[in-house]
Amino acid sequence: MKSFTVFLVSVMLIIGCSRDRSETNRVSKNVEADNTARNARDRSDVNKTADDQSGSEADRTISQNIRQAITADDSLSTNGKNVKIITIDGKVTLRGPVKSDQERSAIGAKAQQIAGVKNVDNQLEIAN
Repeated sequence: MKSFTVFLVSVMLIIGCSRDRSETNRVSKNVEADNTARNARDRSDVNKTADDQSGSEADRTISQNIRQAITADDSLSTNGKNVKIITIDGKVTLRGPVKSDQERSAIGAKAQQIAGVKNVDNQLEIAN
């Protein structure tokens, strides 16, 4: 009886994993992920990336406080909560996709409250 139960559970797991994989394949066939242009753009020194984040405690604290304010806002999308926050010498650059212009403005306002109005470069893009 015990071996039959183990067998039955194994079969159920195999069927479940197969179904999950087929659903993933179906989704990935419909959506083509191609960030080639965005990656090429980020290779230049013109655009700030996460690698440019300053190591100073003051800059890390500013980025941390902005991130906490953004993640605490339940009205923001997952993309909105995952924007890049890069702080160098007290100047904050925000980058990444957001859901709407309203979300872009809300995130920019949170950063301005923490970093100061003149210290935020809002480069957030509205995703399609």
